[in-house]
Amino acid sequence: MTVTEAGARTYEVRTYGCQMNVHDSERLSGLLEDAGYVRAPEGETADVIVFNTCAVRENADNRLYGNLGHLRPIKMAREGMQIAVGGCLAQKDQGEIVRKAPWVDVVFGTHNIGSLPVLLERARIAQEAQVEIKDSLETFPSTLPTRRESAYAAWVAISVGCNNTCTFCIVPSLRGKEKDRRPGDILSEIRTLVDQGVLEITLLGQNVNTYGVEFGDRLAFGKLLRACGDVEGLERVRFTSPHPAAFTDDVIHAMAETPNVMHQLHMPLQSGSDRVLKAMRRSYRAERYLGIIDRVRAAMPDAAISTDIIVGFPGETEEDFQQTLDVVRASRFANAFTFQYSIRPGTPAATMEDQVPKAVVQERYERLVALQEEISWEENKKQVGRTLEVLIAEGEGRKDDATHRLSGRAADNRLVHLAAVDARPGDMVTAEVTYAAPHHLVADKVASVRRTRAGDAWEARQAAPSAGSAVSLGMPTIGRPPAEPAPSSACSAHS
Repeated sequence: MTVTEAGARTYEVRTYGCQMNVHDSERLSGLLEDAGYVRAPEGETADVIVFNTCAVRENADNRLYGNLGHLRPIKMAREGMQIAVGGCLAQKDQGEIVRKAPWVDVVFGTHNIGSLPVLLERARIAQEAQVEIKDSLETFPSTLPTRRESAYAAWVAISVGCNNTCTFCIVPSLRGKEKDRRPGDILSEIRTLVDQGVLEITLLGQNVNTYGVEFGDRLAFGKLLRACGDVEGLERVRFTSPHPAAFTDDVIHAMAETPNVMHQLHMPLQSGSDRVLKAMRRSYRAERYLGIIDRVRAAMPDAAISTDIIVGFPGETEEDFQQTLDVVRASRFANAFTFQYSIRPGTPAATMEDQVPKAVVQERYERLVALQEEISWEENKKQVGRTLEVLIAEGEGRKDDATHRLSGRAADNRLVHLAAVDARPGDMVTAEVTYAAPHHLVADKVASVRRTRAGDAWEARQAAPSAGSAVSLGMPTIGRPPAEPAPSSACSAHS
């Protein structure tokens, strides 16, 4: 067992899947630190390893059991080591995990992440596996302590769960029906984060723009965006992911009229074929989707729009696929996260006839990616010569160490690499774009650097990385991950 200077046991949380899982992992880390654990040093095996799993990818269980198998001999040789499995796959498979991997100590579901420390202790005392899966959410997880990664950006969950029944998605059965937080609680959390130095927040929900359905206000999301505009010191507000069927014009007006709400929209398309959208049980059609984009651009000509698309859904024909390409051409997405359809056990689509052959899916996928790359590059080239304010970030540029560049995000969420200047993560750099690539911009003409409270907070954290890292605020918070929804983040594709 690893013993730290304080004699505490160490932990590691391994996260798979969507933003909601990343968000939950911050709560798991906060819970463990609140219980006296400390994060394991880089490269060292922790005393407690927690897998926060995803169930929406075809090979999710293979990946989990492969990792568990790798850890088995390590655990057998290490007295006191514990392994816990939580998240969507745990909610789905429940006791099956312990049957397949009897060396696992704890299995917990999506509705009871707060039970983890108690279950670990119970397993240690009883010397046998503890499996606890709740069928529904007992309390909103905002009451849990949280270890936030970023000093300058944070997720703020406004709802959990999903009321949709998309035929390719298992999330609603694992996350449950939508539960909304009260606006006052959300704004209280945001103000607390801003007081800590946060400049940017991302409002998070499985279908973020259906917020208010639980308390009967279909305009609640637009009102929440406007209320964010009144939070002094909050410079950037984003949200992900909205559902096209519930997208209302009051949200567009709120985005355009609230200065700190960014002109950036990530809105899943999934398919440009009305026939496929119907089979997916997506309650909108291509015309409605394109209408939303037109109205967004009319109100905000500089808006950057991104999307998720699934290629090869059961029954998709070449004509259907061509309709998707048509919508992509018309939409001029800044970028798109593209997925090859794969069977998700437990979903209606898994048993549909006319599953598209893998080779056909691959070929269509490559055509879609090539088209979107071309569009992304053309759209990025339009940025050359523009002056942007870039929020410097941590971990955005893979080649930064070699090039000595800084990296960050423009207001429209485009990735920007900058000439090296004296700026910290959380600071704002104003620079002119000098070069465009399909997935990033280069801005070598730096005009100014604005040191911020967020940069001060980052600097303070570097000086004392363990100080106050797990503080119970009664609210869920998380640093924004290096990019917006990653291709492996399948839940985001299912919004």
